[in-house]
Amino acid sequence: MSVLAVGLSHRSAELSTLERVAIPAPEIGKVLDELQQATHVSEVMLVSTCNRIEVYAVVETFHGGLNDVSEVLARQAGMAPAELYDSLYVHYAGAAVEHLFSVTSGLDSMVVGETQILGQIRSAYATAREAGTVGRTLHELIQTTLRVGKRVHTETGLDQLGASVVSEALAAAGDVSGKHAVIVGAGSMGALSASQLRKAGIGEITVANRTDARARRLAANVTEQGVPARAVPLSAVADAVREADVVICCTGAQDAVFGPEHVLPRGGRALVVCDLGLPRDVDPEVGELDGVRVVDLATIQRRMREAGTPTTERQTAKATGIVLDEVREYLAGQRSAEVTPTVTALRRRAAEVVDAELLRLDNRLPELDGAVREEVGRTVRRVVDKLLHAPTVRVKQLAAETADTDYANALRELFCLDPQAPAAVASPKPPPEKK
Repeated sequence: MSVLAVGLSHRSAELSTLERVAIPAPEIGKVLDELQQATHVSEVMLVSTCNRIEVYAVVETFHGGLNDVSEVLARQAGMAPAELYDSLYVHYAGAAVEHLFSVTSGLDSMVVGETQILGQIRSAYATAREAGTVGRTLHELIQTTLRVGKRVHTETGLDQLGASVVSEALAAAGDVSGKHAVIVGAGSMGALSASQLRKAGIGEITVANRTDARARRLAANVTEQGVPARAVPLSAVADAVREADVVICCTGAQDAVFGPEHVLPRGGRALVVCDLGLPRDVDPEVGELDGVRVVDLATIQRRMREAGTPTTERQTAKATGIVLDEVREYLAGQRSAEVTPTVTALRRRAAEVVDAELLRLDNRLPELDGAVREEVGRTVRRVVDKLLHAPTVRVKQLAAETADTDYANALRELFCLDPQAPAAVASPKPPPEKK
């Protein structure tokens, strides 16, 4: 079983394709279940953000797993798999681990170094675990991934140089100091938008959301941070926008939630609308209104291509070096772990042989003194332990150092172990989540 990563992002696909494949939060559980029910998939996690959709799956075979995952993504997009292939990137085994570590570290983000992806990976893992699609392999991989992401940010300062998609959208919108902003959507992106607006010196914020309680909670948090804020229902967005200078839409809805009807006459005052939704939250007709400028993900992509990333080569190189070191260490640990059940099965088999021979000795020499019998037993076990110690330790070291040889299978062949024996001593369940 190996890890397969299949996805598409701002680097590989047009925004229109990303919009078609995007999976609304309420549907992620259903898609995860569909993926896990596929023939070649045993564990699976789905990452869906404003600029990437990725599936991380534990699969039996590469081609079978790729076909299963591609078919599900294509059905989600209403496309034939062949139509989607040109937009997909695929990584397998060690390459999949390296890609995941790079993504979580912010090295593959639209804005290199942004830290939001770390929380998105954590959230994707929690969703998959709640859906029951995470096993030991993905559990261990994601725990390592989150640690690597934190290490990269701590040791390189990449997160201090990098910005979020929200901050780039605000940079494209212009100076918002002292102005009034409306945030449509009170999820994680809405909270991040409020934080970035506060840092940019916004004067007032209005929050609108489908769920009033979440809007009120975000508005209260913003007010506690020193920026006047209020919550309004979605039905009152048009009135709120009349007094606003900038609107940020980030709902995650499947259809547009902000249209021309929300932009009432403004007496010539300019309005900037930032659309961070995937699919789009803003109707394209909004950008055709007089005095209204729309900043969307495509706008941010163009800005990043034209301006380059705000990172230095030294910090990016250091972050990449950390990722590669962590990948090597992780893969070495996995190879060593793969041979451990076979080593355990070998030691169990040796113990069974010793017990059988000691029982035979008892039957042949029933008059043997009890103290002598115990000493013979201890001696035989010490001999077996000493004979097995060096080869079992060395086989773990060799397995960690190279992937070219199947040392577990070699042990099974040399010692005539039952092929099912290693599986019998390996636990398929992940350890309980730490609180």
